[in-house]
Amino acid sequence: MITRYGYTTIFAVFLISGAIIGISFLTNNSFLKTILIAAAVLFFFFTLSFFRDPDRTAPDKDNIVVSPADGTVLFVKDVEENKFLHAKGKQVSIFMSPLNVHVNRIPITGRVDYLNYIHGEYLVASSDKASEQNERCETGISSANGKVLFTQVSGYVARRIVNELKTGQDVKIGERFGMIKFGSRVDVIVPSDWKADVKKGDKVTAGETILFEAIKQ
Repeated sequence: MITRYGYTTIFAVFLISGAIIGISFLTNNSFLKTILIAAAVLFFFFTLSFFRDPDRTAPDKDNIVVSPADGTVLFVKDVEENKFLHAKGKQVSIFMSPLNVHVNRIPITGRVDYLNYIHGEYLVASSDKASEQNERCETGISSANGKVLFTQVSGYVARRIVNELKTGQDVKIGERFGMIKFGSRVDVIVPSDWKADVKKGDKVTAGETILFEAIKQ
């Protein structure tokens, strides 16, 4: 399955690849022709792979936060969050390489109560400073168990963040809501008393891997 967020890009790459193949037939150099055709085909199929969108099933639990992105956990740390939670929290940061699925999913069921798009720089997404300086989109969800803030962070390669959510919108865990194109990062912050279920270096899957569990009173 291919995400609709990629239709425009895929069509553009299809035209570019077709043009490269057409140009290859203008040369009498068979080696050059082969290289051009192979490059065009690989470019097109890489783009298709990047915009793949497999179905996912969220765990059937009501006190969890699942990963909004595929990728690798960069770190788990304590933070002071003053934009939405207004309290101490725990943060998990996930790095998405160009080879990961890049469709983002809702991490917890609730209501969108905070949205903030920030224009910024394009540092390498794995840099600790990226969450404060890079182009990013912050989303806050109020759930039955508390507030969760997650941020889509653009990287050095990724320069296009897609987020279709609206303030006041009800959302469900595991639903698709956007993506970050071509390499990026997602930060997730929850209240400090929640239990982290992942550690640095773990591989996570959007909509399925549990990042945090709320401590039930």
